[in-house]
Amino acid sequence: MTDHSHMHHDHQGHGSHDHGSHHHGGGHDAHAGHGGGDHSHHDPAIFRRKFWISLALTIPTLVFSEGLQDILGLSGPRFPGSQFIPAVFGLAIFVYGGLVFLRGAVTELRAKQPGMMTLISLAIVVAFGYSAAVTLGLPGMDFWWELATLITIMLLGHWIEMSAVMGAQNALGELAKLLPDEADVLHGDHVMTMPVSSLSVGDLVLVRPGAAVPVDGEVVEGQSEVDESLLTGESAAVAKSVGSTVIGGAVNGAGALTVRVTRTGGDTALAGIMKLVADAQSSKSTAQLLADRAAALLFYVALGSAIVTVLVWALLVPDDPAFVLERVVSVLVIACPHALGLAIPLVSQISTALGAKNGILVKNRLALEEARTIDVVLFDKTGTLTTGSQGVAAVAVADGRTEEEVLALAASVEASSEHPIARAIVAEAAERGVPVAKATGFAALAGRGAQATVDGREVLVVSQRVITERGLVLPVSFVQSARDLAGSGATIVYVLSGDEVLGMIGLADTVRPESLEAVRDLTARGVRVAMLTGDSHEVATWVARQLGIEEVFAQVLPGEKADVVRRLQQSGRVAMVGDGINDAPALAQADVGIAIGAGTDVAIESAGIVLASSDPRGVASMLALSKATWRKEVQNLFWATGYNAIGIPLAAGAAYGAGILLPPALAAVFMSVSTIVVALNAQLLRLTRLGSAARRE
Repeated sequence: MTDHSHMHHDHQGHGSHDHGSHHHGGGHDAHAGHGGGDHSHHDPAIFRRKFWISLALTIPTLVFSEGLQDILGLSGPRFPGSQFIPAVFGLAIFVYGGLVFLRGAVTELRAKQPGMMTLISLAIVVAFGYSAAVTLGLPGMDFWWELATLITIMLLGHWIEMSAVMGAQNALGELAKLLPDEADVLHGDHVMTMPVSSLSVGDLVLVRPGAAVPVDGEVVEGQSEVDESLLTGESAAVAKSVGSTVIGGAVNGAGALTVRVTRTGGDTALAGIMKLVADAQSSKSTAQLLADRAAALLFYVALGSAIVTVLVWALLVPDDPAFVLERVVSVLVIACPHALGLAIPLVSQISTALGAKNGILVKNRLALEEARTIDVVLFDKTGTLTTGSQGVAAVAVADGRTEEEVLALAASVEASSEHPIARAIVAEAAERGVPVAKATGFAALAGRGAQATVDGREVLVVSQRVITERGLVLPVSFVQSARDLAGSGATIVYVLSGDEVLGMIGLADTVRPESLEAVRDLTARGVRVAMLTGDSHEVATWVARQLGIEEVFAQVLPGEKADVVRRLQQSGRVAMVGDGINDAPALAQADVGIAIGAGTDVAIESAGIVLASSDPRGVASMLALSKATWRKEVQNLFWATGYNAIGIPLAAGAAYGAGILLPPALAAVFMSVSTIVVALNAQLLRLTRLGSAARRE
């Protein structure tokens, strides 16, 4: 299985801001809303090529540089005119490798938002001007080798950064590749191969074993296990039988399925996820804004420090302009916080990738950042804590009968019915492995149930109404069970043969097996858990009791859900978890809206985070991811800017008295080291455990 983990990277999250332009190396206007769209200008391949060629040109520059030979105390190769070799190569590197930064700086300055590109350009323009002046006769030590190493190191940093950024773009492409181009469509008895793009809703598609499902649809024939890990992060294959929904891009197991197309093109779940990824890429987080601000601030700090450096040293050593210039150049070189450009984007990329791998799709990075401050998680009951579909909650039988026998008869009658109750009974029989006989003469009794002939006798599966109408007497053992079931909000059906009541089946909205663990995880994290539902108080209390939830809001109309969120917000920050269909206003009102389940429209506008699988335990994983992401972002901002805070005064010569002076080349190396520290620190985020291990900690 290809690793789609990067699919969720947000491309710097900057379509329209200064920091965005720092990558728009090709100089196209980053502010024209290119967002995550046009990446041609910062293709890592361009920076890779520029890096290797600049590196090749740097070597002769270093070898023939008289200044470097003097520093190292080497008598390197010198011959008449050799002093011009570094100048020629240095000029070539400046034009070939440096222009990309200068174009970016022009874009930033035009937008009155100096950022990374401006800082880099400042350093290389100063180094270039100074070196040219020395070559043309200004007293001092030439600087070409430092200009060359500076540009080469910068290109290397950008190549690393672009690769990180493009990882996400490629993952989007990988996602698109998962959808087959063609599908086998059933027309009567024969199968036609058609392009997926020309499928329409209602077409019947044959999905062969091992093939990818071409579009979203419903299984009408066959059964199989399908791998949906790419969309839901759920590693176990999911069993599919008639009536199950399948998602385009999922991979079919050993069985053949006939699928009726329900959604095509832009409406499919995969298209929704791709849209989510694109949205996340253009969303900005607080930490990113901090980094943008820091870059702008450093630009002014660098200029200020350079001016102070000139004034102070000009007073101290008025007769050594070469020394003063070297100090200024060092200050401007070290002010380039290349690490800062990488600090947040890398963390974002890794955290969104890590999330996507675990079925947590971050639509808005701000939401992921805010999640760590949540006090209350409010779950919408139906479809979130419960499966939203009826399941058999209990079976009671008359004396002398077994549960299996009663279920088998009921399932035989209901086998061909599409009714949710019928489906639940058939599913329960299948799950218990009860052999179901084939029934004949099926008839639906409007509003009452169904009847059919099984093994030569007439069997009915009916509601309480029929029992009352026929005046049938229920076995005493049923009465208490019926009362308990009704109190829990269950629906009850009776299985009759003639006028004899064989058994009773209670059906209720089934609680997800994972819900209990989800509530426990959140409580263990010190988060309050509340539940919201439109159901009756009895049903709500019954579910809440099973899950150990104490705050319950029942009989809430869809329009009032947002008010409940508001009420809870008076006592803290609220995350709302819903399946999105009628929860949109509440999801929007909450501090963090979390939509659950790949079944709903994945691109739910109002949610900041989507849990692709319907597992509510994802909420605790998401909080763990949020905390870890924020921690790494803050650490990286510290590493990226802290070293500048120390480096600028050293470069300016503040510690000159102690014999510490930072030459520009060393400043450039320093800068790269901080970039590497930040990159490695971001990679450590990959070690964060979001799965069950995190839950047990």
